[in-house]
Amino acid sequence: MTRAEFIAGLPKAELHLHIEGSLEPEQMFEFARRNRIDLPFKSVEEVRAAYAFSNLQDFLDIYYQGADVLRTEADFRDLALAYFRRAADDGARHVELFFDPQTHTARGIPFAVAADGLLAGMAEAGTSLGVSSKLILCYLRHLSEDEAFTTLRQAEPYLDRIAGVGLDSSEVGHPPTKFAKVYAASRERGLKLVAHAGEEGPPAYVWEALDELRVDRIDHGNRSLEDDRLVARLVADGMTLTVCPLSNLKLCVVDDLATHPLKRMLDLGLKATINSDDPAYFGGYLGENWTATAGALDLTREALITLARNSFTGSFLAPPEIAAHLAAIDAYALANPAVA
Repeated sequence: MTRAEFIAGLPKAELHLHIEGSLEPEQMFEFARRNRIDLPFKSVEEVRAAYAFSNLQDFLDIYYQGADVLRTEADFRDLALAYFRRAADDGARHVELFFDPQTHTARGIPFAVAADGLLAGMAEAGTSLGVSSKLILCYLRHLSEDEAFTTLRQAEPYLDRIAGVGLDSSEVGHPPTKFAKVYAASRERGLKLVAHAGEEGPPAYVWEALDELRVDRIDHGNRSLEDDRLVARLVADGMTLTVCPLSNLKLCVVDDLATHPLKRMLDLGLKATINSDDPAYFGGYLGENWTATAGALDLTREALITLARNSFTGSFLAPPEIAAHLAAIDAYALANPAVA
């Protein structure tokens, strides 16, 4: 069995996926036609050319422009289902997906439209594809904490169906402490807490996410490796890092996938995972991230199994559900002892 074949069949979870970032150019045109929206692009090829960015802010500019075609519950449902079909093909058994309600409410789209559409797509994926999922709403860090509180209030009717909150958008200049109060309020409501930190921002942002926001999981975390004391803290806490290799390559966080720090993270005992981030924009869904990274870093069969196990133990699934997935990984590994 080749390494790519082993990866394809290996049960895995995705813990860092922005659903708006799975909007393919073809979908953009379809939703624009459906909703009678004029796009600034004449063809799918023009959209793909616009995806040739090299930093986080340039990406965010086109990302928010693309999200404008999402107007109805059906749009959000169809977007989610298209992603889940790809995830299922990549061996995903569970997904914890982000959505950015402020991106939509700022355009006059009610919170309920996005939430109901995504939840409908998630339910259908569970039934038809066998992929379980949890929903995480993200606060946009370039906006104010007061605006984040508004989003939390809008989410109140859905808190029984939302697993947690996250923090995304432009990292530099918007430290985690800016949102300490709304994170405390989110925790009081029983929500899990995650935050993007240490992607373009410094190690200090990771410290803040740990100590000020008291997060349950760190999204990205690459720059943690610049601080030995921080690495020791993350290892001691068993903190999961949701690493996104092809995203890091596309945004020039790393110059070459062969120098990506994922292997070093594992060697240091960090609980790293592989994820796709915004796959339509960054050139690869979950399977492509796994395969490309494994090839570039020459990851062993044992490392791949560790990454798969981390993806479930780092999830917000209940312990019996995690145990069932770990048993499935063990059974798969036993049945496939040799990887070329």
